[in-house]
Amino acid sequence: MKIIKYLFLLLSIFSLIDCSGKIDVANDQQPNSPGSAPGTPVETLPPNSNYRPAFTGQTRIAGVKTTTAFEAKVITSELNSPWGITSLPDGRLLITQKSGQLRIVTTTGSVSGPISGLPTMNPGGQGGLLGLCIDPQFATNKMVYWVFSERNSAGNLTAVAKGRLSSNETIIENPTIIYRATPADNSEAHYGGRILFDANGYLFVSTGERAWPNTRDLAQSVGTGLGKIVHITKEGQPAPGNPTFNGAGALPELYSIGHRNPQGLAIHPSTGELWDSEMGPRGGDEINRVRAGANYGWPVITYGIDYSGQIMGAGIQQKEGMEQPVYYWDPVISPSGISFYKGNRIPEWENNLFIGALSGRHIARLVIDSNNKIVGEERLLAGENQRFRDITQGIDNALYAVTDGGRLYRIDRQ
Repeated sequence: MKIIKYLFLLLSIFSLIDCSGKIDVANDQQPNSPGSAPGTPVETLPPNSNYRPAFTGQTRIAGVKTTTAFEAKVITSELNSPWGITSLPDGRLLITQKSGQLRIVTTTGSVSGPISGLPTMNPGGQGGLLGLCIDPQFATNKMVYWVFSERNSAGNLTAVAKGRLSSNETIIENPTIIYRATPADNSEAHYGGRILFDANGYLFVSTGERAWPNTRDLAQSVGTGLGKIVHITKEGQPAPGNPTFNGAGALPELYSIGHRNPQGLAIHPSTGELWDSEMGPRGGDEINRVRAGANYGWPVITYGIDYSGQIMGAGIQQKEGMEQPVYYWDPVISPSGISFYKGNRIPEWENNLFIGALSGRHIARLVIDSNNKIVGEERLLAGENQRFRDITQGIDNALYAVTDGGRLYRIDRQ
C-alpha cells in the first residue's frame, strides 16, 4: 500500500509539469509556501525583531489565492544572470545581463546574440548592467536607456546612459552617459538600478546608498545622489517641476530621499503614482508609495536590524517628517523588480503589484485597495526555487519574469 501511495504522489507531482517546462497552476494546486491558505499570512517564520507595525495590515497581511487557472512556462534557460526586462513594441523582450550584455528574446524563447557598444562597466559584486527602459517613441527613434555600475578613479557609482539600437539590432549606437549618482565609493553593493519613464516623458531612476556605514547616512543628505529616487530629462537634467529640498547644496534632480537599496520601480496604472520596492537589512524590506519631496527614513527609521543582530541607529520605526512603508516584510524576501498588472487576461489581478523576490525565491502578489492599503498577499512559483530578479507585463498582457539562474518565465491564463 505504501508503494502505491508513493507512486500516486509522484504521478500527482509530474502531472503539473509537461515536457515543455510548463507548470499548470489552478486554485489549490498553487506551489505556495506552508501557511499560505486564504485568510492566514503567507509568512510563517518568526520576525527578526519585536518591532510593532505602525498600522494594521502593514505587514503579514492575510494570504489570498488566485482562483483563475494560469500557467507558468519557462521560455528559455539560456540567459546569463539577467537583471532587467522590458517589452519592445513588437512584443519581443529586451533584457540586460549583469555581466554587460543586452539580449533580445522572442516570446517563443529565441535568444539573440549579445548586443555590443555599451560603455565599460564594473560587474563586480552587485554591479554590472542593471535596469533598462525604452523611449516612448522607440518605434521611430530606437532609443534605449539603462543603468549600470561605472568605475572611475574615485570608485564605483550608479550611472545612467542612453543609446540607439542599430537597425540590424546588433549594436548600441552613440552610447552617452547622461547622469551619475555621486559621490563614488569603493563599495560594490547597493546600486539601486531601476529606471522608467513617467507620463510626461521624464525618467525616474533609483539609486542605492552603497551599503557601507560611511555612506549609509548619505541617503539623508540632499547634496548627494545616494539612496534617492531622481527625476531627470532624457538629457540627464533635472525634470521640470521637481520638488525643492531644504538644505545647502540640495540637488535639483532629487524626487525623494531616504532610500536604502530600491531595486523596483513601477507606476500605478490607475492613479499614475510611483511605487518602489526597497531592500532592508535583516527585516524591513519595503513597498513604498513614492511622493515628490518625501523622506523615506533610511537609516533613521527602519523595521529591520543590522546583519550583526544589533539595532540600526536609535532602533526607531517612526519619526515625524518621515514616511511609513505601505508594506514591509520581516524576515526579508529581498524584493527586486516590480510591475503592476494592467491586463484583462486575469481580471482578479487587475492593479495588483507583482514583486520578484530574491532570497524569498518566489513572485509576491500584493492586492491593493482604493485607499492604497495592502489587503492580500500571495506567493507565486515558490516551488520553482528561483531568485526572481525582475518582472514586467508584455504587449500580450502576460507577465514575464527573469531569474538570476538565467530563466525567463511567461505567466498567463490557461
